[in-house]
Amino acid sequence: MALSFFLKEKKGILARCRDDYATKMRLKYAPYYHAMEYQQGSTIKLDGREMIMLSSNDYLGLSFHPKVIEAGKAALTKWGTSTTGARPANGSRAYHVQLEEKLAAFLGREACHIHAAGYLSCLSSVASFAQKGDVVYADKNIHSCLWDGIRLSMATVERFSHNSPDDLRNVIAATQSDAPKMLVVEGVYSMEGHIARLPELLNIADENSLFSVVDDAHGFGVLGRQGRGTVDHHGVNDRVDVICGSMSKSLASTGGFVAASREVIEYLRSHSKQTIFSAAISPAQAGCAEASLDLMQSEPQHLERLWANTRKYRSILKGLGLDLWGSETPAVPIVLGSKERVYPFWRALMEKGVFTVMSIAPAVPAGKDLIRTAVSAMHTDEQLEKIGEAMAYAMRKL
Repeated sequence: MALSFFLKEKKGILARCRDDYATKMRLKYAPYYHAMEYQQGSTIKLDGREMIMLSSNDYLGLSFHPKVIEAGKAALTKWGTSTTGARPANGSRAYHVQLEEKLAAFLGREACHIHAAGYLSCLSSVASFAQKGDVVYADKNIHSCLWDGIRLSMATVERFSHNSPDDLRNVIAATQSDAPKMLVVEGVYSMEGHIARLPELLNIADENSLFSVVDDAHGFGVLGRQGRGTVDHHGVNDRVDVICGSMSKSLASTGGFVAASREVIEYLRSHSKQTIFSAAISPAQAGCAEASLDLMQSEPQHLERLWANTRKYRSILKGLGLDLWGSETPAVPIVLGSKERVYPFWRALMEKGVFTVMSIAPAVPAGKDLIRTAVSAMHTDEQLEKIGEAMAYAMRKL
């Protein structure tokens, strides 16, 4: 009987996989998991056709910078391919410490810890510090990694309306508690392109003794002095407890970071399972990230070009009457409102050689189904003009 029970459970899970509606629809319409055959800058090749990449997070365009590529090669030559271990055990290397010190100094923090994925860094920025019995106040539009961090912490979560200090204040008032409290927000919301209203949110956090965590994956390299991010952009560095983010965007690498006071980072190193049990970031990826960080400070033209491109691109889209959801950054959504409108728009852009990503409910709020686009410093004026023509063509297909 026991054997029969386990076989039944196994078959049940296999049936769930086989009959999953979302998977069937993904395979039928094929909007995701496209494997590019070639890339050079913002030009890719897909199914034998050259296309313009308009959904990359390579904001500063450093992934093909000669100095970044050379740094990756040099790190491989010096350190090999991998540390084959976790940081607390056999996996720590001098290049980890060097990058952490540079990131901490750049962000005006005492210390920093890097992980092999941005998802791990941002998840651990919540899960390492919040505990069962604590209360976490979270913007309802935060990224999945932060929600996972909240879930793993087992803390009570209270959501407040997106980027709304007034609603945060109301939610706190309605859930008064003497328990330790945490505020979790993003610096730049990548799906919407919104910049967090940090000064107002932090005023409320200070009044209520909230420990603050800012996921600045999409603000780092984009906002602030030399790309120091949203916290620097608002001038509130001394009021934020933890800044976390990704190295797979402006730093043109992979991995993530958590930056804070030394006592906070050392606590993370003692208690974060994501830190203790994950393999360390590879030499090449650390080398690329460090080179990109140096370039952010020595070659300001990349950030300047990014914002020039963003202004031009936004002007093109507004001229076509498209809904940009109030985006304030190079992450620019095109809101179409339903999957029935998003899919043909996306297909039309692909037909005209522009690669984008579609996002539909429940990944976005109902009625906010959209095409997710992002500007890069690598986009040329000619490419932006072609993108404008493709957008106009896609509109006619609706």
